[in-house]
Amino acid sequence: MTNGDLKTRIEKAATFVRARTRVTPEIGIILGTGLGDFADALAVDAVVPYREIPGFPVSTVESHAGELHLGTLAGRPVAVMKGRVHYYEGYAMQDVAFPVRVLKALGCGTLVITNAVGGMNPNMPAGSLVVTTDHINLMGDNPLIGPNDESLGPRFPDMSEPYTRRLIALAERVALDLEIPLQRAVFVAVAGPNLETAAEYRFLRWIGADVVGMSLVPETIAAVHGGQRVLAFNVVTDTCLPDHLKPVSIPEVLRVAGRVAPTLMRLVTEVVRRLEEVSEARLSSAENR
Repeated sequence: MTNGDLKTRIEKAATFVRARTRVTPEIGIILGTGLGDFADALAVDAVVPYREIPGFPVSTVESHAGELHLGTLAGRPVAVMKGRVHYYEGYAMQDVAFPVRVLKALGCGTLVITNAVGGMNPNMPAGSLVVTTDHINLMGDNPLIGPNDESLGPRFPDMSEPYTRRLIALAERVALDLEIPLQRAVFVAVAGPNLETAAEYRFLRWIGADVVGMSLVPETIAAVHGGQRVLAFNVVTDTCLPDHLKPVSIPEVLRVAGRVAPTLMRLVTEVVRRLEEVSEARLSSAENR
């Protein structure tokens, strides 16, 4: 795909969505496996199925509805992706990242991503809620491979702060205020779709990861490339301790995600409500230089 083709696809998809809503979203929210009911918290202006958006990839995973919800959350204009696509579904990395590009074109300068993950840190049992502080990409691919369009982002984007530290700090303040336990985690991304062996979990833990999943990283890379701020929350849906490994039940994964979803909804809603704290902090920091 050439630079012009990608930019044209983004603009075509964004134009289609704009014509179907009165909302100009400032915040994009991507919902992971089992967390789709979060979209019900919105004051919805429009729901656009992915299959209707030109060039938009459509999820083949049963638990991902495949709808873009536009409306307001905590009084702020948002675009919520109810479901996502994954690399293991056979999509190219650029296609996996394409929705993030469209969210940016619609006006979303901040991206909040949620994920269901396996927990390799023994202090993060199933049901834990964690915020991503960094990631390791073991997917064997990258959405930025190929020609670069400087109008979309730099050839070599810096990844020293893929997850915005001020947003992480805000999330921790909000969690403390709401009395919601929230831990920090390093996320490792694998291609999937199979789950890992005990030896693989041992290796992933050894290289510094706390949780493992099959998404997040391509979206984060594209978001950082495009200049968006990123905040990512993970729900630990199964425990991946190599010396006590048991077969994973997908219905159980969905059950755990559904049980934690209301707590995550409270946390994200309040973070969205208080995003101005981050903007004000940046302003104060700039004024004090």
